[in-house]
Amino acid sequence: MNVKQLFDLSDRVAIVTGGYTGIGKQMAEALAEAGANVVICARNLDGCIKTAEEISKNTGVKTLALRCDVSSEEEVKGLVSSVLAEFGRIDILVNNAGIAMGGLPEDTELKDWESVLRINLTGTFLCCREIGKVMIKAKGGKIINLASIMGFGTTEVVSAPAYVTTKGGIIALTRELGVRWIRHNINVNAIAPGWFPTHMTDPVLNPDKMGKGEDLLHSIPARRFGGEDDLKGVTVLLASRASDYMVGQVIVVDGGALARY
Repeated sequence: MNVKQLFDLSDRVAIVTGGYTGIGKQMAEALAEAGANVVICARNLDGCIKTAEEISKNTGVKTLALRCDVSSEEEVKGLVSSVLAEFGRIDILVNNAGIAMGGLPEDTELKDWESVLRINLTGTFLCCREIGKVMIKAKGGKIINLASIMGFGTTEVVSAPAYVTTKGGIIALTRELGVRWIRHNINVNAIAPGWFPTHMTDPVLNPDKMGKGEDLLHSIPARRFGGEDDLKGVTVLLASRASDYMVGQVIVVDGGALARY
């Protein structure tokens, strides 16, 4: 099999949670550009519809926009049913949906802690579990979980205890599922992005808000934040046959920030 065939995603069906904006949109675009039909789901249905229409127009693949709160077991099961009804299969899952709340540990309220864990960690587990069942029956699939460099270690510049905890948990979950499910020909791996300008990171990077961008930039050897194409290659790698021998791995895309330590 040549390299083009290894990375070809033609006729595959991919679900990207939280895929209507930010790095989720970038990853959805990458999958579509490689030939996959893409399902965009999030709590913001209007945003999903807009992004799905844009991707379909630009790439020619089939797209579907669905509302889904990944922290709801019922809604995740409904997502699976809707995708199967539309496409009859699910080949790729990208668990990108997530939220972040900053603040010192001693000031973090229980409701905020539980909200972040419910969406980031429980949501990732629920999507893996329900779509994993489909992939087990199909005898194959690709799951990409979104971790973060903050899942490996924190920074003095930004405090977000719940977020950091969920990303460390996602790394552990990725390894657990990777080992358990490779026997079913399901590859479970993760991507750990560094700092990418998005709606989620805007409160930190924006000079008019926390304004920590300059401090964080000095910690990145590449001397820039992640760009609009920097996650595309690794996304297609982990979604394609090119990663068939990769199990429970976490690929860091951070401009060298972690390599300094």
